[in-house]
Amino acid sequence: MSSKATTIEILFEKVEDYTRTTVELAKLKVIDTSTDVASSLISRLTVAIVFAMFILLLNFGLSFWIGELLGNFYFGFFIMAFLYLILSIVLYSYKDQWIKMPVSNFIITKMLKNK
Repeated sequence: MSSKATTIEILFEKVEDYTRTTVELAKLKVIDTSTDVASSLISRLTVAIVFAMFILLLNFGLSFWIGELLGNFYFGFFIMAFLYLILSIVLYSYKDQWIKMPVSNFIITKMLKNK
């Protein structure tokens, strides 16, 4: 009888070790995937911020240049503001196609990648 008890105890110990190992592996996979997604998003965000600063300075230059051509500096700023209004309306109209779906696909691809 003690032989069966010992065998069952050994079996339970192996199952317990296997469960611990499986849980630890799942934790490590979640950590790896989440850090990969976060680092990719942060690097893309950094590039986007630098690009946004470039666009901002370019817009100031264009506004002053257009304003100088039209005779008043504020005309250039009004024209640039109007162009951005049109751009924001177009972006709002197509936000799901141009922004939501690519970002969702990027995150899903990163989360489901096989290593």
